Amino acid sequence: MRHFKIEKPDETLRPVIQDKIDNLNKPKGALGRLETLAMQICLAKQTLCPTLRNPTHFLLGGDHGIEYENVSLSPREVTWQQMINFTRGGGGVNMFCRQHGFRLHIVDVGVDYVFHGVDGILDFKIARGTKDFLHEAAMDVEKFDRTIEVGVTLVDRYAYDSDIICIGEMGIGNTSPSSIWMSIWGELPLRECIGAGSGLDTEGMYHKNKVLSLALNNFLRRHEQYSTVDVIRYFGGFEMVAAIGAMLRAAERRILILVDGFIMSACAMAACQLYPAAKDYMIFGHCGDESGHQRMLSLMGAEPLLHLGMRLGEGTGALCAYPIVCSSVRMINEMNNFKNAKITKYF
Repeated sequence: MRHFKIEKPDETLRPVIQDKIDNLNKPKGALGRLETLAMQICLAKQTLCPTLRNPTHFLLGGDHGIEYENVSLSPREVTWQQMINFTRGGGGVNMFCRQHGFRLHIVDVGVDYVFHGVDGILDFKIARGTKDFLHEAAMDVEKFDRTIEVGVTLVDRYAYDSDIICIGEMGIGNTSPSSIWMSIWGELPLRECIGAGSGLDTEGMYHKNKVLSLALNNFLRRHEQYSTVDVIRYFGGFEMVAAIGAMLRAAERRILILVDGFIMSACAMAACQLYPAAKDYMIFGHCGDESGHQRMLSLMGAEPLLHLGMRLGEGTGALCAYPIVCSSVRMINEMNNFKNAKITKYF
């Protein structure tokens, strides 16, 4: 895996930023979360006047070998069917990207389908889905390294002029690796990390827990010692590993990362396991309705902007949070201060 040079923001600017925020013509702290968000953005970008130029959204698609174990209500073919739907502008992600002015890039990283004659999908396919991690690693080291590089290339090629990116996913079965990552890194019982995904009933949940518990036990039996990379590649999907690569490259380039729901939060957790400083560039858009998401956010000390009960994926929850990010940037750039407004500063 390549080495990323991700630097924690220089804290020297903090008191200067705080002074600017406190002197805006409002009561101290009156804009609450917008103020702390503005502080984070200014520190990440190392400026008193941040911008949000050319917001870019990556929709990454990949299939999972574990889906063959019937751990998802949705069938495998939904991945490629939805990918084609996205090219026609019919998905939730399309609607929100149009609404909020995001450039949308639909990317095949590992979908189990050949998109012959389909325009609008970037071809970065590593393989037609991962291996079944009930029996073996989802991907080997070589495929892992290539997939990280897909994320790097996407940021360098399509978000080189962006101040902020958002990442969404399309991959039936991807709540399963997310739950296992959460269990391992959060040191939690696996059953507390498993949710219904696309809508499993009680019997389906029992089966999912049984399969994932066996898969985790198989991994632990084969690995007396293991690294973060071992955990990521053994369970992760191609779309998830590409997202990790994109997050790390964005943080390296001081590009803000708007994090979506359960799966993308798991990818953010993985990225921070590798490079803790990456978290300083992450804005967590929302707390989703998938069981365990709130707990995962708490494990990372992340404060989501929205609680809308969403669990669609695709990056839609993060896109919905984008106007709040815009408001925080407008606040620090456009509000007058007490001196210029000739208003008595009373604190």
